[in-house]
Amino acid sequence: MEYPLEGIRILEWGIFHAGPGGSAILGDLGAEVIKIEQRGKGDPIRYRSRFGRTSFDVAGGRNLFFEASNRNKKSIAIDLNKKKGREIVYRLIPQFDVFLTNLRRKTVEKMGMTYPMLSGLNPRLIYVSVSSYGPSGPDRDRGGFDFQGQARSGIMYSMGEPEMPPLVLHFGLIDQATAIVVSQAILAALCMRERTGEGQEIQTSILGAALHLAYCNFLNALWLHQDVPRHHHIDTDPTRNYYRCEDGKWFAITLQPDGDWSRLCQAIGQPELESDSKFDTLQKRAEEHSGELVSLLEQVFVTKTREEWLEAFRQYDLFASPVNRPTELEDDPQVRENYLDEIDHPSLGRIKMPGFPVHFSQARAGTRKAAPQLGENSEEILREFGGYNEDEIAQLKEEEVV
Repeated sequence: MEYPLEGIRILEWGIFHAGPGGSAILGDLGAEVIKIEQRGKGDPIRYRSRFGRTSFDVAGGRNLFFEASNRNKKSIAIDLNKKKGREIVYRLIPQFDVFLTNLRRKTVEKMGMTYPMLSGLNPRLIYVSVSSYGPSGPDRDRGGFDFQGQARSGIMYSMGEPEMPPLVLHFGLIDQATAIVVSQAILAALCMRERTGEGQEIQTSILGAALHLAYCNFLNALWLHQDVPRHHHIDTDPTRNYYRCEDGKWFAITLQPDGDWSRLCQAIGQPELESDSKFDTLQKRAEEHSGELVSLLEQVFVTKTREEWLEAFRQYDLFASPVNRPTELEDDPQVRENYLDEIDHPSLGRIKMPGFPVHFSQARAGTRKAAPQLGENSEEILREFGGYNEDEIAQLKEEEVV
């Protein structure tokens, strides 16, 4: 078996990234993912190529966000407003292990795609529903996006300096966290089905994933009734901080309490600091004289380039890493060695993709194919999974069902 999930089939009726990103992850692991899209329209993210002043268009009339959310998938375009369109889904369902949707409840009910309906056709089906805020509560039926997940979970008040306004993480980090949660939940349900033979319904949300991502911050608020202490560069632990170097680049350091202080003093060429009475205990360094020590280290680190400091830290076995811009990641040798894939793209040729974050000794994982064009695989899917013959397919096309 080349990929861990070979033989698993997922039928997705989803839009944007929270949800579809989860089936894309499982596609990285080898699952066969069929994406249902509305005939003539498709997933709205196909056309959302601009955020603010920045364009995300790529060659061939494609855009980056759709490519990210729908790698490894095949597309079937169906008019679900028509009875025959919905009947196609009903005919496909028995052939699939998982059905995933992040459409709002009223749409799912209107289209007859509820768990009771689909599980009646396939009792082993794992049915996944992704909402904005969770299956219960006053806002269970309200819509929302990544932005609302960041806001409502407290994450926007967990970044930046103390006096800053709420800060936004770009792009789609909470949507991606939701996708990871979705993929984890599906894997757990598949594992359970192996033991019990039963399918089940799974419900998660953007808010739930954001709170899970911020688990320790949430726990801090619940137990200690305090907000997260936002990082204050000039008035925090100087040995868990980030610094600017001579070349204008930044690096981040984290020292362990025992032994690292002595080695840091040696690494920066300031051995006398080790016995300085202002810095000779952890409390003095991290609390009483932290601002003074941060300022001192700032003056030291700005005298050499980042690579020179990283090499010095390597020699003394101290924890440090570059603070990378996203555009620097491709050239980071550790990223390049472990976390980059390459695929042949129909519009872009041979291109690099983010690699899968896990390495298997007996299997592969990673992007296998680019996102599909709208309805690119409709006839293939109807034949292979629905058992439709050529005359039936021709009739569905004539009636504008597919």
